[in-house]
Amino acid sequence: MAPLIISQCSIADGTALAANSIPAFWADPHWVLAWRHRTLEYHISQIALRFPRNLLNNREALRHQKAVDPETGRILGYARWRLPLSYEINLDDGTPTWPEAQVPAVEPEKEAEIRRIAETVVWDPNDDADELLDRINALEKEMTPKTPHISLEYLAVHPDNQRKGVGTALVKSGMDQADKMGLEIFVHALREGAELYKRIGFRLIAELVQDDSAYGGSGLAVARGTVDHELFEGYNA
Repeated sequence: MAPLIISQCSIADGTALAANSIPAFWADPHWVLAWRHRTLEYHISQIALRFPRNLLNNREALRHQKAVDPETGRILGYARWRLPLSYEINLDDGTPTWPEAQVPAVEPEKEAEIRRIAETVVWDPNDDADELLDRINALEKEMTPKTPHISLEYLAVHPDNQRKGVGTALVKSGMDQADKMGLEIFVHALREGAELYKRIGFRLIAELVQDDSAYGGSGLAVARGTVDHELFEGYNA
Protein backbone atom coordinates (compact mmCIF):
# COMPACT_ATOMS: atom_id res chain seq x y z
CA MET A 1 0.00 0.00 0.00
CA ALA A 2 1.25 3.49 -0.89
CA PRO A 3 1.87 5.84 2.04
CA LEU A 4 -1.40 6.93 3.59
CA ILE A 5 -2.58 10.52 3.65
CA ILE A 6 -3.57 11.66 7.14
CA SER A 7 -5.73 14.77 6.93
CA GLN A 8 -8.53 16.71 8.61
CA CYS A 9 -12.15 15.70 8.18
CA SER A 10 -15.02 17.82 6.89
CA ILE A 11 -18.78 17.48 7.04
CA ALA A 12 -18.69 16.09 3.49
CA ASP A 13 -17.02 12.98 4.91
CA GLY A 14 -19.99 12.01 7.10
CA THR A 15 -21.37 9.18 4.98
CA ALA A 16 -17.95 7.68 4.27
CA LEU A 17 -16.92 7.92 7.92
CA ALA A 18 -20.07 6.09 9.00
CA ALA A 19 -19.46 3.35 6.42
CA ASN A 20 -15.90 3.02 7.71
CA SER A 21 -16.51 3.22 11.43
CA ILE A 22 -19.66 1.28 12.26
CA PRO A 23 -18.46 -2.03 10.74
CA ALA A 24 -15.29 -1.63 12.81
CA PHE A 25 -17.28 -1.42 16.04
CA TRP A 26 -19.79 -4.07 15.01
CA ALA A 27 -17.25 -6.73 16.01
CA ASP A 28 -17.22 -5.47 19.60
CA PRO A 29 -19.40 -7.63 21.91
CA HIS A 30 -20.85 -4.66 23.79
CA TRP A 31 -21.97 -3.08 20.53
CA VAL A 32 -23.58 -6.39 19.56
CA LEU A 33 -25.52 -6.41 22.83
CA ALA A 34 -26.60 -2.79 22.40
CA TRP A 35 -27.65 -3.05 18.75
CA ARG A 36 -28.74 -6.67 18.24
CA HIS A 37 -32.23 -5.43 17.28
CA ARG A 38 -30.79 -3.45 14.34
CA THR A 39 -28.94 -4.54 11.23
CA LEU A 40 -25.49 -3.22 10.43
CA GLU A 41 -26.76 -1.61 7.24
CA TYR A 42 -29.58 0.21 9.04
CA HIS A 43 -27.28 1.44 11.78
CA ILE A 44 -24.80 2.79 9.22
CA SER A 45 -27.61 4.67 7.47
CA GLN A 46 -28.62 6.34 10.73
CA ILE A 47 -25.11 7.19 11.90
CA ALA A 48 -24.39 8.74 8.50
CA LEU A 49 -27.05 11.33 9.36
CA ARG A 50 -25.46 12.06 12.75
CA PHE A 51 -21.82 12.21 11.68
CA PRO A 52 -21.77 15.75 10.24
CA ARG A 53 -23.21 17.11 13.49
CA ASN A 54 -20.68 15.14 15.52
CA LEU A 55 -17.88 16.60 13.43
CA LEU A 56 -19.09 20.12 14.26
CA ASN A 57 -19.62 19.52 17.97
CA ASN A 58 -17.12 21.23 20.29
CA ARG A 59 -14.77 22.35 17.52
CA GLU A 60 -12.65 24.15 20.11
CA ALA A 61 -11.49 20.93 21.78
CA LEU A 62 -12.04 18.10 19.30
CA ARG A 63 -9.76 17.18 16.43
CA HIS A 64 -10.72 14.72 13.69
CA GLN A 65 -8.43 12.88 11.28
CA LYS A 66 -8.99 10.48 8.42
CA ALA A 67 -6.59 8.09 6.75
CA VAL A 68 -7.02 8.22 2.98
CA ASP A 69 -5.83 5.90 0.23
CA PRO A 70 -3.78 8.25 -2.01
CA GLU A 71 -4.65 6.26 -5.14
CA THR A 72 -8.42 5.96 -4.72
CA GLY A 73 -9.23 8.78 -2.29
CA ARG A 74 -11.15 6.28 -0.18
CA ILE A 75 -11.30 6.75 3.60
CA LEU A 76 -9.65 3.79 5.34
CA GLY A 77 -9.74 4.90 8.98
CA TYR A 78 -10.79 7.65 11.36
CA ALA A 79 -9.62 9.09 14.70
CA ARG A 80 -11.08 11.66 17.08
CA TRP A 81 -8.90 13.41 19.63
CA ARG A 82 -9.77 15.72 22.53
CA LEU A 83 -7.40 18.48 23.63
CA PRO A 84 -7.27 19.59 27.27
CA LEU A 85 -9.09 22.84 28.01
CA SER A 86 -6.01 24.97 28.54
CA TYR A 87 -4.40 23.77 25.29
CA GLU A 88 -7.17 24.45 22.77
CA ILE A 89 -5.61 27.66 21.46
CA ASN A 90 -2.10 29.02 21.04
CA LEU A 91 -1.62 31.57 23.80
CA ASP A 92 0.70 33.73 21.73
CA ASP A 93 -1.74 34.51 18.92
CA GLY A 94 -5.11 32.95 19.88
CA THR A 95 -5.20 30.60 16.90
CA PRO A 96 -6.48 27.02 17.28
CA THR A 97 -3.99 24.39 18.36
CA TRP A 98 -3.43 21.63 15.79
CA PRO A 99 -5.48 23.44 13.13
CA GLU A 100 -4.74 20.83 10.47
CA ALA A 101 -6.96 18.39 12.42
CA GLN A 102 -9.81 20.81 13.17
CA VAL A 103 -13.01 20.39 11.17
CA PRO A 104 -13.74 23.54 9.12
CA ALA A 105 -16.70 25.59 10.31
CA VAL A 106 -19.79 25.98 8.13
CA GLU A 107 -22.32 28.76 7.69
CA PRO A 108 -24.85 29.04 10.56
CA GLU A 109 -27.75 28.11 8.27
CA LYS A 110 -25.92 24.98 7.10
CA GLU A 111 -25.05 23.98 10.65
CA ALA A 112 -28.66 24.43 11.75
CA GLU A 113 -29.82 22.11 8.96
CA ILE A 114 -27.17 19.53 9.88
CA ARG A 115 -28.33 19.57 13.49
CA ARG A 116 -31.98 19.33 12.45
CA ILE A 117 -31.28 16.24 10.35
CA ALA A 118 -29.29 14.63 13.17
CA GLU A 119 -32.30 14.95 15.47
CA THR A 120 -34.34 12.73 13.11
CA VAL A 121 -32.03 9.75 13.61
CA VAL A 122 -33.31 6.60 15.29
CA TRP A 123 -30.99 6.09 18.28
CA ASP A 124 -32.39 3.29 20.44
CA PRO A 125 -29.64 1.05 21.86
CA ASN A 126 -30.61 -1.79 24.17
CA ASP A 127 -29.81 -0.85 27.74
CA ASP A 128 -29.99 -4.40 29.15
CA ALA A 129 -26.24 -4.62 29.65
CA ASP A 130 -25.63 -1.05 30.80
CA GLU A 131 -24.55 -2.38 34.19
CA LEU A 132 -21.40 -3.72 32.50
CA LEU A 133 -20.77 -0.41 30.77
CA ASP A 134 -21.30 1.51 34.00
CA ARG A 135 -18.50 -0.46 35.64
CA ILE A 136 -16.16 0.17 32.73
CA ASN A 137 -16.99 3.88 32.80
CA ALA A 138 -16.32 4.00 36.54
CA LEU A 139 -12.90 2.43 36.04
CA GLU A 140 -12.15 4.81 33.19
CA LYS A 141 -13.03 7.77 35.40
CA GLU A 142 -10.77 6.45 38.14
CA MET A 143 -7.82 5.90 35.79
CA THR A 144 -8.12 9.12 33.77
CA PRO A 145 -5.06 11.30 34.45
CA LYS A 146 -5.69 14.36 36.59
CA THR A 147 -3.07 16.34 34.68
CA PRO A 148 -3.62 17.86 31.20
CA HIS A 149 -3.53 15.19 28.50
CA ILE A 150 -4.83 14.39 25.02
CA SER A 151 -7.59 11.77 24.83
CA LEU A 152 -7.97 9.46 21.86
CA GLU A 153 -11.74 9.14 22.01
CA TYR A 154 -12.43 7.22 18.82
CA LEU A 155 -10.36 5.06 16.49
CA ALA A 156 -12.05 3.07 13.75
CA VAL A 157 -10.59 1.19 10.80
CA HIS A 158 -12.93 -0.73 8.51
CA PRO A 159 -12.41 -4.52 8.87
CA ASP A 160 -11.27 -4.73 5.24
CA ASN A 161 -8.42 -2.33 6.02
CA GLN A 162 -7.28 -3.57 9.40
CA ARG A 163 -3.75 -4.91 10.01
CA LYS A 164 -2.42 -2.78 7.17
CA GLY A 165 -0.94 0.04 9.23
CA VAL A 166 -3.95 2.36 9.02
CA GLY A 167 -4.67 2.49 12.75
CA THR A 168 -0.98 2.79 13.55
CA ALA A 169 -0.61 5.76 11.20
CA LEU A 170 -3.54 7.57 12.79
CA VAL A 171 -2.37 6.95 16.35
CA LYS A 172 1.21 7.95 15.58
CA SER A 173 -0.03 11.21 14.10
CA GLY A 174 -1.64 12.03 17.43
CA MET A 175 1.44 10.87 19.31
CA ASP A 176 3.56 13.27 17.27
CA GLN A 177 1.22 16.12 18.18
CA ALA A 178 1.24 15.13 21.86
CA ASP A 179 5.03 15.15 21.83
CA LYS A 180 5.04 18.68 20.35
CA MET A 181 2.70 19.82 23.12
CA GLY A 182 4.52 17.96 25.88
CA LEU A 183 1.41 15.96 26.78
CA GLU A 184 0.51 12.35 27.47
CA ILE A 185 -2.29 10.45 25.70
CA PHE A 186 -5.13 8.59 27.39
CA VAL A 187 -7.21 6.00 25.51
CA HIS A 188 -10.27 3.90 26.29
CA ALA A 189 -9.89 1.15 23.71
CA LEU A 190 -11.88 -1.81 22.50
CA ARG A 191 -10.41 -5.28 22.39
CA GLU A 192 -9.55 -5.08 18.71
CA GLY A 193 -7.27 -2.09 19.28
CA ALA A 194 -5.50 -3.34 22.39
CA GLU A 195 -2.59 -5.04 20.66
CA LEU A 196 -2.04 -2.07 18.37
CA TYR A 197 -1.61 0.29 21.31
CA LYS A 198 0.72 -2.02 23.18
CA ARG A 199 2.77 -2.62 20.04
CA ILE A 200 3.52 1.08 19.60
CA GLY A 201 4.44 1.68 23.21
CA PHE A 202 1.35 2.14 25.35
CA ARG A 203 1.40 0.54 28.81
CA LEU A 204 -1.35 -1.34 30.67
CA ILE A 205 -2.49 0.27 33.92
CA ALA A 206 -5.71 -1.55 34.92
CA GLU A 207 -7.98 -4.46 34.07
CA LEU A 208 -11.59 -5.32 34.92
CA VAL A 209 -13.14 -8.73 34.15
CA GLN A 210 -16.93 -9.21 34.07
CA ASP A 211 -19.34 -11.99 33.07
CA ASP A 212 -21.73 -10.81 30.35
CA SER A 213 -23.48 -14.15 29.74
CA ALA A 214 -26.60 -13.01 31.64
CA TYR A 215 -27.11 -10.38 28.94
CA GLY A 216 -26.61 -12.71 25.99
CA GLY A 217 -22.86 -12.20 25.68
CA SER A 218 -20.07 -14.73 25.31
CA GLY A 219 -19.43 -14.94 29.05
CA LEU A 220 -16.50 -12.59 29.53
CA ALA A 221 -16.17 -8.82 29.41
CA VAL A 222 -12.77 -7.25 29.99
CA ALA A 223 -11.70 -3.67 30.62
CA ARG A 224 -8.02 -2.81 30.60
CA GLY A 225 -6.06 0.34 31.29
CA THR A 226 -2.75 1.19 29.68
CA VAL A 227 -0.31 4.07 29.79
CA ASP A 228 2.30 5.37 27.38
CA HIS A 229 1.67 8.43 26.79
CA GLU A 230 -1.48 7.20 28.71
CA LEU A 231 -3.78 4.46 27.61
CA PHE A 232 -6.92 2.99 29.02
CA GLU A 233 -7.96 -0.11 27.09
CA GLY A 234 -11.59 -0.87 27.87
CA TYR A 235 -12.97 -3.74 25.88
CA ASN A 236 -15.27 -6.76 25.90
CA ALA A 237 -13.95 -10.21 25.03
